[in-house]
Amino acid sequence: MQNPHSRTLERSPSPGLSQSASMAAPSRMIFKRRATATALPLYYSGMIQKKYTGEGGFRLYYGELRGSTLFFYSDEKQESYTEKLELHNLNSMVPVASYSTRAAPVYTLKFPKEEVQLKIDNPDTGELWRGYVLTVAKLDIPHDLQLLPGQIMMLEGVKDQEQQRRVLQTGPPTPDTVQVEEYDDSLSIPTCFLVVSRNEAEDLLQNNPENGSIILRPATDKKNYSVTTRQVFPSGPVIKNYKIVSCPDGGFTIQLDDPVTVPTLNAVVEYFTKETANQLKPFTSRAYDTRIVVAPPVTPKPKVIPRARVAPTIHTEPPTRPLPLTFQKDNVAYILS
Repeated sequence: MQNPHSRTLERSPSPGLSQSASMAAPSRMIFKRRATATALPLYYSGMIQKKYTGEGGFRLYYGELRGSTLFFYSDEKQESYTEKLELHNLNSMVPVASYSTRAAPVYTLKFPKEEVQLKIDNPDTGELWRGYVLTVAKLDIPHDLQLLPGQIMMLEGVKDQEQQRRVLQTGPPTPDTVQVEEYDDSLSIPTCFLVVSRNEAEDLLQNNPENGSIILRPATDKKNYSVTTRQVFPSGPVIKNYKIVSCPDGGFTIQLDDPVTVPTLNAVVEYFTKETANQLKPFTSRAYDTRIVVAPPVTPKPKVIPRARVAPTIHTEPPTRPLPLTFQKDNVAYILS
C-alpha cells in the first residue's frame, strides 16, 4: 500500500515483476541499461526490504543506491525500477532496537513528511547500507560506523564522487527552495571554488601561496558557502574563514560586522579582492607552464668501485750485532772475541 501523501518515494510508470526470494547481481546488460536510464553512478546494491512505518509487512526488493537516490527493483532482472527514494532531504536513519544481535536490522528513515523502514538480511550488511545512505544524503561519513578501515576509505571515495557530481550537475549547493532562474548568473562557479573542507582549504593556501590566497568552498551545512583567505602581515601569514549565506530572494550575504550582500558568487570573490587592494587573489588548483624546453642529455655517471681498506705495512729493522773489538800491535791486527 502506497502512502498517498508521499513526495519522497516515487513509483515509475512501468509495472514491477514478481518478487523473488533469491536475488543475484544483475547481468552486465541489465546493469548498463539501468545506468543509462537513471544517468547516475552506482555506489552500492543488494537485497533489501522496505515498508512504510505502520504498514503490515516488508516487501523484498533488489536495491541500488545511485547518486542520492535509492532505486527499488522487483528482482535482479528488472530493467525499470518499481519505486525510488530520494535521500537529499533525509533527516536521520535510526536503527530499531532489537533484543538479538543476530537479528536482521531494521532502520527507520525519517523525512520531513514521512517515515520509511528498511530491513537488511544481517547486521554487517546493514551497517554498510547505513554508511552509504547517510554518506550520500549528508555528504558526510558518520563517526559511529562500525566498519573496517578499507570500507571507510570506500565511503570517502563515494563522498568525494557525489560532491563532484552535484557540483557538475547543478553548480555549488544552494537551498532547495530557491529556483535556478532567480539567480541569473549567480551559479556561475568562480575559478577558486573547490569542494574541500575547512582544514583542506587552509592547508592548500598555506602550502601553495603562489597559487592564490582565496578559496570559495561549500559550508558544513551543504547549503551555504565559506571563504578561506590567507594574508601576509608583518607578523606573519594569517588565515581567516568567512561565512557566505545564500539569500532566499537571490544573492549572497557576506557575514561581516556590517553584512554585505552581493548578487553572485563571483561578486563575493571580487569584494574580497577589492577590499584588500588586490592583495587577495583567487586560488587556482593547478598551475600551468608557458614554455616547452628541451632537457639536456643526461651523462651517465662513472661507476665508482670502492677500494678495500688495507692496514699499512709496518717495516721493522733487523737487530744489529755489535762490531768486534780490535787492536793492532806490531803491525798485526788482533780481534777480541
